[in-house]
Amino acid sequence: MNPAEIATKEEQAVENAAQPIVKPTPKENRVINFFNSTPLDWEDWRWQLRNRIRTKDVLSKLINLTPEEEKGIDGAGTKLTMSIPPYFASLIDPEDPQCPIRLQSVPQAFELETSPEEMADPCGEDKNSPVHGLVHRYPDRVLFLVNEMCAMYCRYCTRSRMVGDGNRTLSTATYKAALDYIRSNKKIRDVLISGGDPLTLSDNTLEFLIKSLKEIPHVEFVRIGTRIPVTLPQRVTLDLVRMLKKYSPIWMSIHFNHPKEITKRVKFACDLLADSGIPMGSQTVLLKGINDKPAVMKKLMHELLKIRVRPYYIYQCDPILGSKHFRTSVATGINIIEKLRGHTTGYAVPTYVIDGPGGGGKIPIMPDYILSKGDGKYTLRNFAGKEYTYYDPEI
Repeated sequence: MNPAEIATKEEQAVENAAQPIVKPTPKENRVINFFNSTPLDWEDWRWQLRNRIRTKDVLSKLINLTPEEEKGIDGAGTKLTMSIPPYFASLIDPEDPQCPIRLQSVPQAFELETSPEEMADPCGEDKNSPVHGLVHRYPDRVLFLVNEMCAMYCRYCTRSRMVGDGNRTLSTATYKAALDYIRSNKKIRDVLISGGDPLTLSDNTLEFLIKSLKEIPHVEFVRIGTRIPVTLPQRVTLDLVRMLKKYSPIWMSIHFNHPKEITKRVKFACDLLADSGIPMGSQTVLLKGINDKPAVMKKLMHELLKIRVRPYYIYQCDPILGSKHFRTSVATGINIIEKLRGHTTGYAVPTYVIDGPGGGGKIPIMPDYILSKGDGKYTLRNFAGKEYTYYDPEI
């Protein structure tokens, strides 16, 4: 589908007010009916935000909650609030407590337990924050945290210390201080706009931030980090992509975790972005019981490529407070890379990283393909376990 066709399809839906952009599935219709709403309301991202599921009473009418989930929801206010858009809730299996969408979005009692190695700020962002809302760890790039709100609060969130509580209010004044810092440091060439989720901002606010960054001569690369195309794909509107296209190149890092997340509606959103010239990469968190099987991860990587999203990172789950039930062994991640490298297309093999606890940054973790080395000679093994010898050239 080319951009003109997409534009026509969306404009017809808006102007005629007769048909939704993507026909709702039976599971979506079940939730639409629960809210006594319409398919056109379903396509309105603001309606989705206004009707996010935030209480045990509402959620219990859509899924059969377990005692562990009820306890988790009751205690969520002390850790990370619950918030699930109706669209994302429609993907939850109401009868299966092990549903991968459910495990990511519904609090569990395990969240209220902490282990000695866990931290409130495992990536050490606060100590690398020269001004409010800006993290400067790497020499040539910064992380610009522009808000605290997400459409859906992932239960393993690295920033659970700050999102959803409204206690670190970001405003025009804090934006100005961050932009002034970036202007003053000519080594900064790469800015990642994140949050919270920046796509919960209005188009005007987001454009102000992007335009301000693009006007800084030494800023060469602007990225948006978001989960919205997965949890609330209705937010990816024609107006949004038209605005983003004005500031091309803009890159988008999207957080996908499971093949079940890649629906027709998500594909439509990614088509709209890709056809507007916005390159997309996927950042996946390795999660126990959700995507820690090589077959599940391979399926996810293949489905991503089919919607023109390049697998970029697999993250070892950060040791945030109450995360032990989500975290796998490092060996699990290495095994997944082993089962990908050489067994499928190279485009489907992301980099597996651990964010060094305490602020060490991303550290790549790879299977050991070098069996021995010395005197300019390397003994290597390939994906099938066969050995090969490589000699450095003599200098």
